[in-house]
Amino acid sequence: MVRDGYYYALACIVAAVLLGWLTAWPLAAVPLLAGAFFLWFFRDPERAIPAVPGAIVSCADGRVTDISTIHVSGVQQTRISIFLNVFNVHVNRSPISGVITNLEYRKGEFKNAMGADSAEKNEQNICTVCGDDGAVIVFKQIAGLLARRIVFNYKVGDRLERGQRVGLIKFGSRCDVVFPANATVAVKPGDNVAGGSTILATLPVVAASPSQSAVRETIR
Repeated sequence: MVRDGYYYALACIVAAVLLGWLTAWPLAAVPLLAGAFFLWFFRDPERAIPAVPGAIVSCADGRVTDISTIHVSGVQQTRISIFLNVFNVHVNRSPISGVITNLEYRKGEFKNAMGADSAEKNEQNICTVCGDDGAVIVFKQIAGLLARRIVFNYKVGDRLERGQRVGLIKFGSRCDVVFPANATVAVKPGDNVAGGSTILATLPVVAASPSQSAVRETIR
């Protein structure tokens, strides 16, 4: 359970007590149900983290909505977009093991996270991780229509392990993972994925190439 869930649930319980005391006890059922929803929404289940060499795991629970090829600083990359609805676990996890080399928080809009332009226009947190094999992976926490707060608990220079919890996005949202185009994609649009345990793609187990190093600090 994420700690925030207890705060929201406690507020709902207090509201229920006040409603029951000032009006009628049946009215207290509404905030009590809301409190139960928050406890469920902020659940944080344990996950089995794959030990497959080169594996890039999903940074979020949700549904794969898009797999596309993009170019960053002239280098071809693959981007996988994952949409989280209000019924998904919203705890985010690191897709690989490595060191955070760049963090950028962008203020923006709160459009539908399934929209094509939400990856550029919506409020978001962008984390760049240099993996142990030199591969550069970027993952974005993108706010949606309902999301109004993005939480990320680490800073540049911190080391992350594959599948490690890194933060969350409150309520509906989207996560993008950008990685080298030579990785073998293991999912397709429409697939449901689980943060930390579903393998999105697998990188060749080789030394980092110059093209990967070129985008280390520039992927947006």
